[in-house]
Amino acid sequence: MSLFNNAENPSTLPPLAERMRPNTLTAFLGQQHLVAENRLLAKAILAGRLFSIILWGPPGCGKTTLAKIIASQVEAHFYELSAVSSGVKDVREAMAKAKANREMGKPSILFIDEIHRFNKAQQDALLQAVENGVITLIGATTENPSFEVISPLLSRCQVLKLNPHSKEDLADILENAISEDLFLSTQSIKFDKDGKDLLLESVSGDARRLLNALEISTSVATPDRDENEVITITEEHVREALQNKHQLYDKTGDYHYDAISAFIKSVRGSDPDASLYWLSVMLEGGEDPIFIARRLIILASEDVGNADPQALTLATSGLQAVHAIGMPEGAIVLSQVTTYLASTTKSNASYLALRAAQETVREEGAKSVPLHLRNAPTSLMKDQGHGKGYHYPHNYPGHFSDQNYFPDDLKNKQFYRPTTEGIEKRIYERLVTLWASRFEEPSGS
Repeated sequence: MSLFNNAENPSTLPPLAERMRPNTLTAFLGQQHLVAENRLLAKAILAGRLFSIILWGPPGCGKTTLAKIIASQVEAHFYELSAVSSGVKDVREAMAKAKANREMGKPSILFIDEIHRFNKAQQDALLQAVENGVITLIGATTENPSFEVISPLLSRCQVLKLNPHSKEDLADILENAISEDLFLSTQSIKFDKDGKDLLLESVSGDARRLLNALEISTSVATPDRDENEVITITEEHVREALQNKHQLYDKTGDYHYDAISAFIKSVRGSDPDASLYWLSVMLEGGEDPIFIARRLIILASEDVGNADPQALTLATSGLQAVHAIGMPEGAIVLSQVTTYLASTTKSNASYLALRAAQETVREEGAKSVPLHLRNAPTSLMKDQGHGKGYHYPHNYPGHFSDQNYFPDDLKNKQFYRPTTEGIEKRIYERLVTLWASRFEEPSGS
């Protein structure tokens, strides 16, 4: 009753996102691939069968809400920890309580928000309790659990992928809040089309951000209500509530992949200015700078390659520098690496060579190593001909001996076709004199 008593004074109420948190699956909007009738979560809850899960999805998609609904509907004790502020001691305390509950025949759920922030030791502390069924673990993460959760723990959990809310889901959540919230439902609230469209498009599928923006927009628009006491929320009100245009960016959604794709293609295409634009989009959207630095290392080998071998050294140093100094200064390092890689000469010849060699091995299998290339650490192996006939290149002019290093039926196979770009031109000129029978025209000429 206290909430209803305070309905006329919204400043005393919990935030709208918390007030509108559903407590049953039927009231939960979105993620129908998990919560609809006859889907995994719905069936598990109906059967009262708990299993440990990792909820993987972007901010505001309902991970915490689903964890609380599961605990409520199966009548389990619910313990909630944040990996940001909790440690092994907190985990052990929760597990001790769960063990006592189990002895009384009551299940326990341990919910760990941002579980990807737990280190290996903290995750290790969960293993035995999860394995023995002392606790049912529900972890929530915005990061790919394949990379952020240790394999032994991951193998004990079912990973459930949550998606950003669709525009239709967000519209339903918006209307539900206006009509059902104990405070907003007492107001006459409507949106003009531009205001509603802007709000739905600017929150990147994040229901929490949507509800927060709705609450602020309502406050902003209240002084402008018309003579009929209708609060009309316009595009201007929404922009004021959002303050600055929200990047349509989240670290796990489609825009994340589209932005990194545009970034890599701009660097590969030798456009440093476009590269810097997409770098800024990612950084302003909160992208992990280490992720960007790692992708630049890959690009340095895949797309610059031996045309400029210094590129790989610079990209690797960039990763180390970003790791050492952190943000925001790490952005300066990323800018230097990005502009260098975008501006320098390019060759993907070494990358294509690897793909060609791998394809040959996959199609034809691994062939026997010729005897003259085999190791001969024992007299028996020497007697069997291991190493016989091998020419040590440093004993020959130019430190080169024209001998076969392939299995016999692959002799003179060419995978690496160097270009004449940058430093790789020197590589081409040397190899074409050493292995003239393999080389025709240089790659990319």
